[in-house]
Amino acid sequence: MISALMARTLPLLRSSDGTPDLTVLRGAGERALGADCLAVSVLGSAGERELCWCSDDLARTFDDLEFTLGEGPGHDVVTSGMSVLVPDLARIHADRWPGLTVELGPLPVRALFCFPLAVGAIQVGALTTLRRTRGPLTGAQADDAFVLASALTSLFLDCPDCPDDGTRTPTGPALLRAVVHQATGMVSVQLEVPLPVALVRLRAYAFASGRPIADVSRDILDRVVRLGDNGRELPAGGEKE
Repeated sequence: MISALMARTLPLLRSSDGTPDLTVLRGAGERALGADCLAVSVLGSAGERELCWCSDDLARTFDDLEFTLGEGPGHDVVTSGMSVLVPDLARIHADRWPGLTVELGPLPVRALFCFPLAVGAIQVGALTTLRRTRGPLTGAQADDAFVLASALTSLFLDCPDCPDDGTRTPTGPALLRAVVHQATGMVSVQLEVPLPVALVRLRAYAFASGRPIADVSRDILDRVVRLGDNGRELPAGGEKE
């Protein structure tokens, strides 16, 4: 049974034109789930998990780390179709998410709960909730989270811009990582490598430089940064190594 707050929130997820409107989750959704911040991601056509909405900078930073490192609860959820519930991050095994665990050190994230957006074998995306304090979900919060995940799944599958091709990859929500894909395309052309390889190079450079991948991508698009064949930055005005 869901809470009265979640019951009032669910109908507001769909705007008057039928497209998703996730802004209602900021505040109402967070309170219902006992979360400090939320993030919603969907699977893009290339199978990459794409951030389409987050409630604040902490949620965005967390998702950027997952994307850059290629590991974390969101990746596990869309791969396995199973929820990831971590009431105390200090207690997880170091080898579960080795890179993410280290990078999370400065962030005030003490617990996280991630739920699949899926129908059977059809994976749509993930709902991630973060807490600044340790502790498990209550039964009511867990019920609200599963119902919300189901509602978001239906919302994205019903999106008028979603292709009806059996995969039902949602394309309606405005993806927040468009700048990364633009930069990936530029690196692909500059280095004459396939897009997946260019994305790996971009991720590696962002991680090595300790900067958000979106910031690095903007520098690449602005031609402030140019990557060499080895994934390192070329000198200003430099040619390919």
